[in-house]
Amino acid sequence: MSARGQPAIPATPRVISPSPTPSEAQEREDYLGSVTRSAAKRRQAGDTAPQLPIHESIDEDSNSDPELRRARTRSRSPITTRRAANLTSTKSGRASKSKQKQETEHANGAVEPSDGHLAPPSPTVGGWSWQDFSRSPSPLGLIPIHRHFRNLIHKHEVPRKVLHVSIGFFVYWLYVSGTQPSSVAPVLLAALIPIATTDFLRHKYPSLNRFYVNCLGALMRESEYAGWNGVVFYLLGAWLVLQFLPKDVSVVAVMLLSWCDTAASTFGRLYGIYTPRLRRGKSLAGSLAAFLVGVVTAGWFWGWLAPKTGPFPGDEQNPFMFRGLLRLPAFASGALGLTESQATIGGTVALALVSLWSGLAAASSEVVDIFGLDDNLTIPVLSGIGIWGFLKVFG
Repeated sequence: MSARGQPAIPATPRVISPSPTPSEAQEREDYLGSVTRSAAKRRQAGDTAPQLPIHESIDEDSNSDPELRRARTRSRSPITTRRAANLTSTKSGRASKSKQKQETEHANGAVEPSDGHLAPPSPTVGGWSWQDFSRSPSPLGLIPIHRHFRNLIHKHEVPRKVLHVSIGFFVYWLYVSGTQPSSVAPVLLAALIPIATTDFLRHKYPSLNRFYVNCLGALMRESEYAGWNGVVFYLLGAWLVLQFLPKDVSVVAVMLLSWCDTAASTFGRLYGIYTPRLRRGKSLAGSLAAFLVGVVTAGWFWGWLAPKTGPFPGDEQNPFMFRGLLRLPAFASGALGLTESQATIGGTVALALVSLWSGLAAASSEVVDIFGLDDNLTIPVLSGIGIWGFLKVFG
């Protein structure tokens, strides 16, 4: 093909920026760009400061600030040092996190590799804090069924709470059927021994632990995977109060365990973020729920259930501590100069005082933490002792 038939290629046009840099403006003195009115007035007044040339070429090999060497396509907005330090890659962040999980540095500088198991929080320099020392929270991944039912079992603990509440109604059925605590306590002890033994052995044999978790995982918290099951403490607390406390106090204590603990857990999870935290894992919303349910439970038992259904055969060997009357101790009434009738109250006022004290005992025993013991043990024992002591003084 001849050169005459080839199309002519136009030259690349040169684009002149309407706002040239100072170096371009100095190289081309004949350039007259658009000037604003304010700039023209400053030129006429002679207030224009001389513009120094900008060195636009940066030596890439120099050890200058890395912020000056970033690509032109990135944002030129000022970035603080703290914010720029956080702009790390995802891969490096994951690697650093995994490295932190795998190694634990002690105060003496020794680095100990982690075994991946759960551990309580490390003590601070000042020692354990009563607000921080508590049972470990439930992680996700140890029990298989928790991964499949995250909301039903892991988050809301519906099967566990149903079992918890049902024990209270089972105690109600035993009471109205005339069953005495002296006949229930041996059954609880007979169930406690093999259950506690199995729970001890499953921590010695991993295969037994896996079988145990697969069977009862829906009723467990994942913090109990490497710890004691709450059923052990439940049976132990119920056995202690039914064995050593009077009939009415022991029955109310087990009902408080069943219903107040469930109410505190439910309302604490729902509204605990809106109320002050009393200690780790315990909020004011949960304690108020436990208090109200305790007041209603005690008032319902002593004000309606006991008068409507009793007495039963065998109650003479298991008498009630609260019989509708409260009186001041002899030394208090003598110091105040009150007669026996003046120092005694009964009826609705006495029932209200016992109910309020029972609710306060239930809420206090639910929120207190004694050496990290499970609340399935502390609630019936402490609330039962609190009610027994109150009736011992004023009953």
